[in-house]
Amino acid sequence: MRIEKLKREYEIAIRWRSFPLHPDTPEDGLLLEQLFAGTPVDVGKMMKKLRKTADDLGLPFGEREKTYNSRLSQELGLWAESKNKGDVFHNAVFRAYFADGKNIAKVPVLLDLAESAGLSREEASAVIETRAFKAAVDADWALSREMEITAVPTFVMKREKLVGAQPYDMLEMFMAANKIKKRS
Repeated sequence: MRIEKLKREYEIAIRWRSFPLHPDTPEDGLLLEQLFAGTPVDVGKMMKKLRKTADDLGLPFGEREKTYNSRLSQELGLWAESKNKGDVFHNAVFRAYFADGKNIAKVPVLLDLAESAGLSREEASAVIETRAFKAAVDADWALSREMEITAVPTFVMKREKLVGAQPYDMLEMFMAANKIKKRS
């Protein structure tokens, strides 16, 4: 994936941050039509555009009809990062949500994803049960509001932002604009 390639090619450290994308979504999710009811958003057109972008970037993207609450996956993601498995876990959640349409608000789904990322299912269960990373996610959400981030993904460097899934050459231009050196 592009993130791993950036880390290999550039002298950067990448930090995933949590973002409150539709935080009021109930655990069982919402149909996309419900989520965007009363707005000018044409869900069919939006999904077609997202699918094309995903195809152009080589990202998995399935036929999803619902959105799910990502709060617990974000808390578990920060825990996975503390175990040096953040990228693997985040990629698994991305695929589960966007390609497979899985409900990432459900604890059994999250435990399966943690296990698939090489993490302890029992530890993951304890992290969710105790909400051990709740404060850290709250801090990320506050930071995203402070920085006026309104979409995912958003790449931030030196307070500059690049919004949306981007082709690798755009990420490289972002690196160059911020004077980030390539590794030798």
